[in-house]
Amino acid sequence: MHPRPRDLWQALPAPRYLLSAWPWRSVAYLVTGAAAGAATLVAVVAAVAVGGVLTVVLVGLPMLVLTSLVGIPVARLERHRLRLVDRVPAPARTPRQPPATGPWAWLTTRLRERATWRELGHALLFALVLWPVDAVVVACALAVPLHLAATPLLMSTLGGGEEAKVLKQWTVTAWPTAFGVAVLGLALLAAGAYVLGLAAGARAELTRVLVAAPRGGGPEARVVELTRSRVRLVDAFEAERRRIERDLHDGAQQRLVALTMALGLARLDAPPGPLADQLARAHGEAGKALEELRELIHGIHPKVLADYGLTAAVADAADRSAVPVDVRLDLPGRLPQAVEAAAYFVVCEALANVGRHSGADRAEVTGGHRDGRLVLRIRDDGRGGADAGAGSGLTGLADRVSVLDGRLSLSSPPGGPTLLCVEIPCTPCPPRAPYERTAPCA
Repeated sequence: MHPRPRDLWQALPAPRYLLSAWPWRSVAYLVTGAAAGAATLVAVVAAVAVGGVLTVVLVGLPMLVLTSLVGIPVARLERHRLRLVDRVPAPARTPRQPPATGPWAWLTTRLRERATWRELGHALLFALVLWPVDAVVVACALAVPLHLAATPLLMSTLGGGEEAKVLKQWTVTAWPTAFGVAVLGLALLAAGAYVLGLAAGARAELTRVLVAAPRGGGPEARVVELTRSRVRLVDAFEAERRRIERDLHDGAQQRLVALTMALGLARLDAPPGPLADQLARAHGEAGKALEELRELIHGIHPKVLADYGLTAAVADAADRSAVPVDVRLDLPGRLPQAVEAAAYFVVCEALANVGRHSGADRAEVTGGHRDGRLVLRIRDDGRGGADAGAGSGLTGLADRVSVLDGRLSLSSPPGGPTLLCVEIPCTPCPPRAPYERTAPCA
């Protein structure tokens, strides 16, 4: 039991190729290619002509710009037509996501992509070269053998049984010669089926290279998949942090609060003496442990960040800073969880370094969301001379930001000031319902 051919290349060497559907699929692929190519040529020429004429009144410029996107629908049609000679789907290359919504953002993003110009080049090649080749191959490998095979029929119907014109080049007047030409036509038709298969297979491979993602993923698809898996790992890491914070808040912290209260009541009821002193020390240690646990919970994933977003969390961090901090953030709303968490911990680490090492009198945190990126700047008026590689913790933060395709830069000349800049590409989350306290979009 032979396996079912997956594509034309696997079907061509098979003994039953001539009796299978693959020769007919090859013919259908080449014939539809000739028709689609001719239509593409007419559409491109018409669009360029009209756009060129209307350019004098500036109306034609947008039409010419849109004509450069003609490769997108043509490539989509070609990926569908590939199913005629290849059972494996031909997915498109993964497009870059626009930084914002709307037709202008989509248009500018597509015009910057290499795939757009590759598809435009394929459309022009298709309209000017490939479809005439398809038509010539079908005519030579199919129409000519069929005409030869039909010689006896032509002789009996059009020639009155006396003669027949073969390819309008020579005349056949004898029936044995007519049947000999017919046998030659059948032989050429069998050979032409293989020619059609080879032509359709080569044509399909060229199309797949130009407008489809490579088989097996290819380097670009692997890069995309690695990027997606990295984002999934970041999201899973943030979800695990929130789970640990919730368990500590609802479990261990509540038990410590109950223990502290129990020790306080026991201390009040105990008579003065060594037992009361021991209970007082135990009560104090329990209180310190509760404070440390609360700080730990706040450091894992602060509740204000989860509930109210980055602006409120940064304001809270500024209030707890040892150095006065001015906060000016202009954000359109909530941002993805991983972006908010990374930006918040960068701000916290930067403010901690300001308080410990800079000797600054004042600091400021400014930024907002611009051109599809979150931009944060942390500045202080300290002595400067900060080194990201000298154990300041900024190297780890830079790694965390780079996981989100962001950048972290530090400027800290001796004498100051120190400026830390963070840029993370992201899209704001859609508005949430009032009083909804769930985490923002992933």
